[in-house]
Amino acid sequence: MPEEILFESESRRSRDEIAAYLRTVADSLESGSAITLKRGEESLTMEPPARPTFEVKAEREGPVDGPGELSVEFELEWDEESGDEGGDGDGELEIE
Repeated sequence: MPEEILFESESRRSRDEIAAYLRTVADSLESGSAITLKRGEESLTMEPPARPTFEVKAEREGPVDGPGELSVEFELEWDEESGDEGGDGDGELEIE
């Protein structure tokens, strides 16, 4: 299935700044509000349904025998046409 990037931003930020971004998203999710992403004149507003699919992924990229790059990705996903709710996955997620 083809992918179209609607908005993208990548920048080095402090942990406090990143926590503030994530807190804003969490507050919007909890209140049922839309999420608006802005950068300069560019903006995108999305309205996640009550139960989107939530994916958490930890990755390591690089050579097996040398230092690499680590990442943690958090993704919300839902069907654009009907706002269908995703599946329950295969076990309860815990983040500590």
